[in-house]
Amino acid sequence: MPHLFSPLKIKNIELKNRIVVSPMCEYSSEDGFANDWHLVHLGGMAVGGAALIITEATAVSPEGRISSADLGLYKDEHITKLKQITDFLHAHGAYAGTQLAHAGRKASHLQPWLGGKQVPSNEPNGWKAYAPSAIAFVDSEEAPLALDKAGIEKIKADFKAAAARAVAAGFDVIELHGAHGYLLHEFLSPASNKRTDEYGGPFENRIRFLLEVIESVQEVWPAENPLFVRISATEWTEGAWTADDSVALAKILKDKGIDLIDCSTGGNIAGVKIPLKPGYQVEFAEKVKKESGILTGAVGLITKPHQADEIIQEGEADVIFIAREMLRDPHFALRAAHELGHEVEWPAQYVRAKW
Repeated sequence: MPHLFSPLKIKNIELKNRIVVSPMCEYSSEDGFANDWHLVHLGGMAVGGAALIITEATAVSPEGRISSADLGLYKDEHITKLKQITDFLHAHGAYAGTQLAHAGRKASHLQPWLGGKQVPSNEPNGWKAYAPSAIAFVDSEEAPLALDKAGIEKIKADFKAAAARAVAAGFDVIELHGAHGYLLHEFLSPASNKRTDEYGGPFENRIRFLLEVIESVQEVWPAENPLFVRISATEWTEGAWTADDSVALAKILKDKGIDLIDCSTGGNIAGVKIPLKPGYQVEFAEKVKKESGILTGAVGLITKPHQADEIIQEGEADVIFIAREMLRDPHFALRAAHELGHEVEWPAQYVRAKW
């Protein structure tokens, strides 16, 4: 059996293979609601054989959205359509995950195909952004408001409420978005967190907010259900968040009941040059896995079945998060099985197309 198709048990789920659909923003919602686009987009990847499918960054509050077109779990009315989607994923052999997120200072922007610029807070579909410190992502943007203690408590409550709705919507996995320059990452990084209270300064203070969010989520998320955290394992900048910081954090998260670290990079410092190449982030998944003992996921320009299989075979990561290649080919897992010489069950409706 190819290593990519070996099962993996994480708490109460057993993945049939190591292929995970990575969260990918679709910017196709109104007021946070999922719709038929999300059903078809995510459902096609379940039909295509992925073991776990994670929704795009799903906002825990309206002001936590990257754009006004983001998916959300900030009201009970969001549950119904998401439950239809998770039921479909389950019916086609996939587990369902949701990535709970708050955009922090990167909130209130246009969709990428509309230019992606910040929408000023005094314009329609714009709002004030919140962050650990009143520092804009780029100088040309309106600075966020620095969170006070009441604001911090509200966001913790928002994550908790969204997690409870994720249970009602039938999700099997929650991933907390602590990467790419969004709010949880902003607290972690000395580049964006200039606070002088218990949430800023030394490492143990900067990780405090993430740990408190995790504790809030765990109050309502079943202990037997997997809980992941996505991090930016390095910011590719001297004096910022480092891979060694990520290892130190991973050790603490493992003790706090986190099951897997999804290892991405960057996104919090504008203009950083990232050395892009196939699998350019895998080394960070390997470092975190081997130095902390926690399960890790590798993501980033992983596009070929043999490439993904080798990462698992070499013990560099435990699962492979596939993003853009899934958009090109929602049936990546079926193709991977064929290219790796492994027999998997196809949907009955598609058997005539089997290689």
